Amino acid sequence: MSNQPQTDNRERKRAQFADGAQPKSKATPLLIIVVIALVAVALFFVFRSRSGQPAATVINNSTVSSDIRIPLSELSSQAKFYDYTLADNRKMRVFALKSSDGVYRAALDACDTCYHAKKGYHQEGDDMVCNNCGLHFHSAQVNEVHGGCNPVGLPRAIEGDTLVIKASDLQARQQYF
Repeated sequence: MSNQPQTDNRERKRAQFADGAQPKSKATPLLIIVVIALVAVALFFVFRSRSGQPAATVINNSTVSSDIRIPLSELSSQAKFYDYTLADNRKMRVFALKSSDGVYRAALDACDTCYHAKKGYHQEGDDMVCNNCGLHFHSAQVNEVHGGCNPVGLPRAIEGDTLVIKASDLQARQQYF
């Protein structure tokens, strides 16, 4: 009697195979879930790397000697990004801000360590954050701390109500772009 249910089960399975029906695999739904998860993770990283580049103001240069001139009224604790064209038509990107200690600061959107990735920085609160490695740097450290993954500081001067970054200082740092 205990042998009868096993025989019935075997006969049903044989009948399924004879009709061409395949037994349902438990692996198929799991495979679909894994593929969807992988696609979601890939999309997260793609959009994360793109969102790290804030919109920039384009500074048009007619000659190599064109300095960047930024009205102080444009600058606040929120970093403002600027695109600059070098003499060889290569693009470089800089940012400027008024840090929490009241100092106007400027730096390349690059560092000594991660510049090759060309991802730059974004701002979170009072920190500039490397889009490549995720390290945070307080805005008051820009132009003060050098090397590593700190933003490459730029010499700057205040002329009246304008922050000035010399074209020669930008040209001297072109290797970062």
